[in-house]
Amino acid sequence: MCRWLAYSGTPVLLDTILYKPAHSLIDQSLHARMGVETTNGDGFGIGWYTQTSGIDTPAVMRDVGPAWNNRNLREIAQHVTSPLFFAHIRASTGTAVQQTNCHPFRHGRWLWMHNGSIAGFHEMRRELCVAVEPSLFPGMEGTTDSEVMFYLALTLGLEEDPPGAVARMVGLVERTGRAHGVENPMQMTVAVTDGESLWAFRYASGGGARSLYYSTRVDSLRALHPDVSFLQELSDETRLVVSEPLGDLPGAWNEVPEHTYGVVRPGDDQLRPFVPAA
Repeated sequence: MCRWLAYSGTPVLLDTILYKPAHSLIDQSLHARMGVETTNGDGFGIGWYTQTSGIDTPAVMRDVGPAWNNRNLREIAQHVTSPLFFAHIRASTGTAVQQTNCHPFRHGRWLWMHNGSIAGFHEMRRELCVAVEPSLFPGMEGTTDSEVMFYLALTLGLEEDPPGAVARMVGLVERTGRAHGVENPMQMTVAVTDGESLWAFRYASGGGARSLYYSTRVDSLRALHPDVSFLQELSDETRLVVSEPLGDLPGAWNEVPEHTYGVVRPGDDQLRPFVPAA
């Protein structure tokens, strides 16, 4: 499978989150603790939003090599500051190791990344691809189930109603899978953003969804750890969603319950039940 993180809050150097934590995403590319695979070396990607006026779409940088020794990633991370970014390290579940299969995927202002798989995807791939809106179809460049999920969600209303669109997408995948004799087709943690709000989903058709965590409110962490200087630099709105915790700071991480999605945006963040559309 894969590992990923999503950051939203005070603008920071990407290096601060990607490399510096004790169990950073770069460390996880070699030593994941909670993933199906320990090593996630089949490519990586980052997507970030800039505060520069007039730039409405996120930047994306992806490569097929492992993240742990990529000099370009290190260079970018030490010089790019962003208030909202995605990072993903890939362990292929059977599709080709190529740049167009690396996450995050982009459409306009939207970014999407996924950990998990659609069981039996190769048998139902054509049927799922045909369900993608024809005007969107040319945007699909790779061969992964993750990208098909994204374009199905776009087809089903992602830009107007992200939770509803993801629920409709999962419902479609489950109905298609079961028609092909796959009882539990969907395994996913998904992050998606429009550059302002961030949605994260944890779901598996038969239970046992891949791990997903969110960070505790910064004001609560400051009260618990007044000696941690980094926390003084972050706004109360800052939040991380990760496949597995980036460190061992007591009280810093909370597990997202299975069959749940969360919304990160200014004001109170929310956790809500996730139910696929029938």
